[in-house]
Amino acid sequence: MTGSQVKKAGVTDVDGVTPPVKGILRHVKWEHLVAGVSGGAASTLLLHPLDLVKIRFQVNEGTATVGHIDRPEYRGIVDAFRTIRKTSGFTGLYQGVKPNVLGSASSWGFYFMFYNSIKTFMQDGDTKVDLGAGKHTLAASGAGLLTLVLTNPLWVVKTRLCLQYETNITSIKPEKYYSGMIDALYKIYKYEGVLGLYKGFIPGMFGISHGAIQFVCYEEMKTKYNNFKQRPIDYRLNSAEYIAFAALSKIIAATVTYPYQVVRSRLQDQHRSYTGISDVIRQIYRYEGLWAFYKGLTPNLLRVTPACCITFVVYENIISLSFHRN
Repeated sequence: MTGSQVKKAGVTDVDGVTPPVKGILRHVKWEHLVAGVSGGAASTLLLHPLDLVKIRFQVNEGTATVGHIDRPEYRGIVDAFRTIRKTSGFTGLYQGVKPNVLGSASSWGFYFMFYNSIKTFMQDGDTKVDLGAGKHTLAASGAGLLTLVLTNPLWVVKTRLCLQYETNITSIKPEKYYSGMIDALYKIYKYEGVLGLYKGFIPGMFGISHGAIQFVCYEEMKTKYNNFKQRPIDYRLNSAEYIAFAALSKIIAATVTYPYQVVRSRLQDQHRSYTGISDVIRQIYRYEGLWAFYKGLTPNLLRVTPACCITFVVYENIISLSFHRN
């Protein structure tokens, strides 16, 4: 084969070495993006009210008044649902749903695409190669960082809209009141700059460990299960098996890494100001105690566990359909 034939075939460059970027791009499969977006959107639409309640619990400092804002007080999850529905109607349970759906759908889509591209690159295209926990962690961490950079502004907007209490509209400064997702993006950028759209980014980076733990657990459980069944590690499982592994991996990851979500929500709250992450941590620990870092954990687990199961089942089934088509 001549040098020009080699180059045309896409095997090597003129120096006989495959460029790493080309190697990674060669393994990008758009069906992972489509499948992740579909699963993320479906689960978020179904379970957004629990996310709304979780965020309100996370920022609750044990006092009803913060600055000029009177935060509603809830005695529990059921009381929160009743109160929000009573004061804001059924649509009140879906405050912030647009950026949440867009954020979750794009996050899952990008994450699955980046993760599988990096993983397949490490396997050199052979899906039967067992990478082990170390390389799975590396792939998940890389995918998490890339996804966070692209989606952090949407999470800021979602948090702001979820913390917009209907009973306090008249007391909110115009620049802090948002009529919707686009208005929130515009006002945050106008009054707070690019940095405003990336509030909570640093604790979000700690949250990359959440995805890493979840995906490592998920991949290792699937691998060990297929090994136990004496099947190839890329063998397609049934929906019940995917649900079991997705639920277990999500519960483990969510419980271990939950405090970063509380810190991030507080930093993104438009009604409070902190000097930084250390200030948030210090004030939470000093005034509310250690368990305050787990405020909202129950509604979070009630939301993320079925959400993860729905996302992974939709994702895996779309990928299975794409394999059958090929």
